[in-house]
Amino acid sequence: MISFGSDNHSGIHENILKAITSANVEHCFAYGEDEFTNKAIGLFRDLLGDVEVFFMLNGTGTNVSILKSITRSYNSIICATTAHINVDECGAPENHTGCKIVSIPTTNGKLTPELVKPYLVEFGCCHHSQPKVISISQTTELGTVYSASEIKALSDLAHSFEMYLHLDGARIANGVVASGGDIRSITADAGVDVLSFGGTKNGMMMGEAVVFFNKQLAVGFEFERKQMMQLYSKMRFVSAQFCEYLKDDLWLRLAQHSNDMAKYLSSRMSEIKEVIITQNVEANALFVIFPKDKTEIIREKYFFYDWDEAKGEVRLMCSFNTTKQNIDEFINFIKETI
Repeated sequence: MISFGSDNHSGIHENILKAITSANVEHCFAYGEDEFTNKAIGLFRDLLGDVEVFFMLNGTGTNVSILKSITRSYNSIICATTAHINVDECGAPENHTGCKIVSIPTTNGKLTPELVKPYLVEFGCCHHSQPKVISISQTTELGTVYSASEIKALSDLAHSFEMYLHLDGARIANGVVASGGDIRSITADAGVDVLSFGGTKNGMMMGEAVVFFNKQLAVGFEFERKQMMQLYSKMRFVSAQFCEYLKDDLWLRLAQHSNDMAKYLSSRMSEIKEVIITQNVEANALFVIFPKDKTEIIREKYFFYDWDEAKGEVRLMCSFNTTKQNIDEFINFIKETI
């Protein structure tokens, strides 16, 4: 099956798979007390500076663990309406943090200070949830990318109200290459307090990392991780993946490929006048509207998800192992079908 439904549908990069196998020798201390975890933490610090790093199992658990650790139940968390924590985590952030999620409509998935400021009110009033976190996604759920200056503007706003900026980086690699290739400029230097660093959508088998730039917020997080059931006993198999993932910029090369494939898919799709491309293609996502009576016929052969059923808008995702041949065959089938 060739799927454009999600970058989660792709398999594991061969180097990552070899790294898992290489870690599968002899006995090894559990719960992160192993050489692979120590090495991976060192690689993150080489990449991002003086940070605290915790390895996790999955994206939802990572986001929720972070948000729970930096809020109180009377706080509110501000995000875009399209944010994963608002739409795709089955209410887990509200359930586990007790916080109110305040979602803000956007045209492109990106928050701005101007959009957020009207919601920064009623501080100190016990009748209202107290804003504490601005959470953004890089890349956004609409495939758009924040610049370093856009993130800095949001962190400055958050910090001026004694709030925190959380960056959901499920696709952080795609965002880094799309924004110029320097991760520090869009995280540490831009004032991000804590980052969810994803790898599963970009060639890893499983695993995420929590990266605290504000190290004071990391105090006690090891207990939060355990309570949130994210402390993996055989941690070496997560850490070994990150060792390989960060080596020789593999994470960036894989993301560059998936971004390039999305741009190629967009250029080929633009040849079909009956298809409407609805969003700018900045990373590895493409949003389109097919002729209504053809969508299901196309989906029978090439899977993709609906995005906005009312508009007939669907999302197409490219992965680290999407090929031009995959795309050319997809486009030819669409042309034949339409």
